[in-house]
Parts: sequence; C-alpha cells; structure tokens
Amino acid sequence: TTTTTTTNTNKEGKRPLEAFAGELPDVYVGGDSEYTAKNAAKESASALASAAAADVSKEKAVVATETSTTIKQKAPPGGTSSLLTPGFEIDPIVESESPKNIVFVTSEVAPWSKTGGLADVCGSLPQALVARGHRVMVVAPRYLNGTKSDKLYEGAFDTCVKSKVGCFEGLQEVGYFHQIKNGVDYVFVDHPSYHRAGSLYSDPSNQTFGDNQFRYTLLAHAACEAPLVLPFDDIGGRYGDDVVFVANDWHAGLVPILVASKYRPHNVYRNARTICAIHNIAHQGVEPSTTFPNLGVPGEWYSALEYQYPEWMRAHELDEGKVVNILKGAIATSDRVLTVSEGYAYEITTPEGGKGLEGLLAARAHRLNGIANGIDLEEWNPSDDKDCAAPYSILDFSGKLECKRALQREMGLPERDDVPVLGFIGRLDWQKGPDLIRDALGALMNEDCQVIMLGSGLTELEGWMKWAEGQYPDRFRGWVGFSIPMAHRITAGVDIFLMPSRFEPCGLNQLYSMRYGTLPVAHATGGLRDTIKQHNPFVDISKPEEIGEVGTGWLFNNMSTQDFIEATKWAIHVYREKKDVWRAMQIQAMTQDLSWNKKAAEWEQIFDWAKIDPPHCT
Repeated sequence: TTTTTTTNTNKEGKRPLEAFAGELPDVYVGGDSEYTAKNAAKESASALASAAAADVSKEKAVVATETSTTIKQKAPPGGTSSLLTPGFEIDPIVESESPKNIVFVTSEVAPWSKTGGLADVCGSLPQALVARGHRVMVVAPRYLNGTKSDKLYEGAFDTCVKSKVGCFEGLQEVGYFHQIKNGVDYVFVDHPSYHRAGSLYSDPSNQTFGDNQFRYTLLAHAACEAPLVLPFDDIGGRYGDDVVFVANDWHAGLVPILVASKYRPHNVYRNARTICAIHNIAHQGVEPSTTFPNLGVPGEWYSALEYQYPEWMRAHELDEGKVVNILKGAIATSDRVLTVSEGYAYEITTPEGGKGLEGLLAARAHRLNGIANGIDLEEWNPSDDKDCAAPYSILDFSGKLECKRALQREMGLPERDDVPVLGFIGRLDWQKGPDLIRDALGALMNEDCQVIMLGSGLTELEGWMKWAEGQYPDRFRGWVGFSIPMAHRITAGVDIFLMPSRFEPCGLNQLYSMRYGTLPVAHATGGLRDTIKQHNPFVDISKPEEIGEVGTGWLFNNMSTQDFIEATKWAIHVYREKKDVWRAMQIQAMTQDLSWNKKAAEWEQIFDWAKIDPPHCT
C-alpha cells in the first residue's frame, strides 16, 4: 500500500478535535485523590528503588489512587510490584506448598513451533509453574522443514537416548533432544516423520498430512517414556513415574489412554495423574475404526476410543459410522478434563458446542473445569514495545495517540485524531466471524470511522478486503497475511478491537488489546464472555467506589450483523461523546492482572484435586 500524506483535518475540513490522550477522569486528579501523573511517576520510581534496596521499608508501595481499587493495590508482605505497567501491581509469585513433577505433551510450543494459542500456552504456562516451585517438562515434536525456523532448535542437544515404542505393526525408534529455558525442560521428540517441508500439520500445498495419526501416536508413546528414560544428570535426575501429565488436544490424547492401559496394570504410573486439556474441541483426531490396531493400545480398550456418528452424518446406508476418536478416548480415560475458559467448559457440554462429545463431557462435568489463558506481560507491554511507535501507560496515554498516527501513516490512511480506528486480527474463516465485519462495513462507514484488518484464510474474504480498499480508500485497509510486528502495531494503534467470533475457546487477542488500552467489541461466547467485562453505562465514574465497574468492552449476544453493528456503534458513541468514561474503561482494562502467574495458581488447584482423587481408570 502506498502511504499518503494528508493534512490533519476532520470530515468537515476543520481543525481536528483536541488530541484525546493523556487526560485522566476527574476522579483521578481532583477531590480527595492525590493521584497525578507527576506524583505517580515519582512513586513508581520510588517503588523501583525500594525493590533493589534490601533495607527499604516495604510500606512504600506504588500508589495510583487512594480511592480506586482497580488502580491501587497493596502488595501483600513478600509480594512484588509490577514493573511492567506503572501504577498497579500484580499478584506476587508464591511457591507452591506441594511442588509436583509436571509433563506437558503438545504438538506445538512457542517459540519453536506455532500455529495458534496452544503454542503460547505450552510456551509460557510451564515457565510460570517453574517460578512457583514445580519441576516441568514439555514434550513436543522436533519439526524440521528446511526453513529458517529450523535454527530455533539449535539450542537443543541430543540426549543420545533412544526409545523403541510399539505401534503401527512394529517397533518405532524415536530420539530426544533437550533444551532448558527459564528452568523448564523442553524435550523434542525426533523422528523422520517430523522432518518434511510444509507447516506442522500440512504440506506446502496446505493439504493435511495423511500420516498425522502416526506422527502423533509416536509423540504420545515417546512422551510416556520420557519421564522414565531421560536421565537429566546433574539437573535433578529422572522425573520418574510420580508425575502429572497434561495432554493438550487430540495430538497428545493417547497419553491418558496409554497410562491407564499399558502402564498402570504393571504398577508404573500408579501415582501419576492425567489431565486432558481441550483448546479446540472441533479437532478430535478421527480416523477409520480399522486403524485402532496401529495405536499400540490393548484391544480390550477399543471401546474407550470408539465413536459412532449419527445416521445423518454417515456416507451411505451400509456405513455404520464407526471410527476411532482419540480426543474422545482422552476425555473418557483422563483423571480430569480442563478447557481454556469457564464459558467454554460449559459450552462443550451442550449440543451446540460439544461437536458430538457433549454427552460424555456432561457425564464428566464433576471433573471438568475451565481456566482462561494468561499472556506474556513482557512481550505484550505497551510501555516497552519495540514494534510500536511510542511507549505509553496509564500514567501517560500520549504514546497511544502517537501509535495511532503512525499506524494511519503506515496504512496510507488520513491521519486524523478524532476518528475512531477499528481493528481486526485473525484468520479469515467462519469461526472468527470476519463475514460479520464484511456485512456490517457499509453501516460502519456511515459512522465516520476507519477499519484496519490483518489476516489470511478464505479466498473470498481476502478478495473482499481488496474490494473494500478500493471502495473506501480513505477509511479501510486490509493486509492479507500475518506479521507479528504489525499485529503489535495494530493492537496499539487502533481504538476499538473487533472479535465477532462464532465460538472462541479462550481467545488471546482480546487480552492483548485490553493490555494496550484498546477496548474490544466481541461476541459473548466462550472465553470472550469470561475475560471482557461488559460496559455499564449507569456507572457514575465521579464516585470512587464505582470507577472499577465501568467495564472493559462491549459484548453482543446474538451472532447477527445487526447486533454486531449496534455494539460497535455503542463503542463509537462512548469514544466520541464520553471521553472520561472511555479513559476510565481503558484504565480498568490495562490494570487487570492478565499474567500467567495468576493462571498458574489456578492450574495448581487442578493438579491438587487430581492428586487427591484416585485414578479414574486402571
């Protein structure tokens, strides 16, 4: 896109409205509150100094306001102040009273391999658990596809340990590579089936690999052997069989089945527990029932994996609809089931959200929990983001305006401070709901706003974005593809973030946007409903006791274009007409504790419950 330079004028050709940056609602700067940007900055600097000096009194904590609990939080004794967002504090890191050996099994882990949020969870959560005193191993494939991403594995060394696992009519030999990062043992399973061109799950033409069942059966078997065979000399020794396995999605779904069917009957892993973590129930690892002998699971356990499609889903009258469903087997045999939000934990027990497994999940509801994801507060930090034009925080929002102007310049849009900029980042597919943005665009353009979209996917939606650029050259930009630096710049530069997902197990973009003071408009589903607090227009922000109840975004209940338009118009109205309310919402959004440390404490509770109960299957 060719960048254009325009004068900074509004649609009437007049001088723009005063830059909406840096001013705080009166409740923060007047009355009984002593909060000012200057004083807060001094106290923030004081808190930094006190953290470095051992003899400084612990009572000098960062003070953001004496009236708003969302801005000022006293750290408990022994706690630490957040150095990432001046003006508020996050929960302190507290070591667990019952540290455990935990093994995450996953098909992807950031930064080595990534296609979605699963990689972020398995890259960040284990490090948060280590910080709390646990010993954690992450087992994932060692993908080599002949691209620059192969260099990411250069830090992992060959353990020279080989395992021969029984599956697919023979013994398959796998190797293990090991790398330590932030205290976590990252173990990469090595096998020729992981060394091929393409993405993690498909070839260069985007066709799914035909042997994915084989590849991830190997992963599960290798992961079950890893705690027993990897010596880890001089760094704690073997993990042993008293561990908690976390099997993520269907790719690791054989782990609970193997532990129950092949190890426990021989008094191995008797004290171990297994947790099936569901990140997206739409992917279940389904293959014809005739492939069951390939899995290396004893024959008497076939019923745990068997699934029969209803008649209306079968190919023809003679089709019995019987398949092996690896995710179904994991749910049936694991000691506990966990999803990535409370809302999604409920949704998957319903016919609308269960994708055929709702009956089994409802039967296991007493062992089913949901915990929303956290985010990396260092990577996503508006006060220190190298990809953005300027830093900012709740103490000084002027940098956010600079980010907005820089984004408008980069996108070739008129550089206007008064116009609300709406952003979307995500796959252009049915789940993420970009078709709602398409259908609503005409109505949104009547609101004098700008829209910026980043993503790739369905050809028809990619083509529509190109059409929209030509139709609205001064108000719409679409970037077909994906760029992490651009995602940071859009998150920081837009005012309103659009997430009209039809379903969203957790979602990360709404967490990133709130962290950056960009308020989301989202469909009230799954993790979006859990993590976004609906705007309350009746809150009186002049009252300190109500300031923290103003909300962090807008949710619409019905997945319809009209409801999406109304919610977005509401957000635009608040942006334009109620700037003090808008600023209060930004502050509430940015001062939430979205850290992985907080989520790690919630995961610990699930581990404790799993260990208290006897094994679900033996």
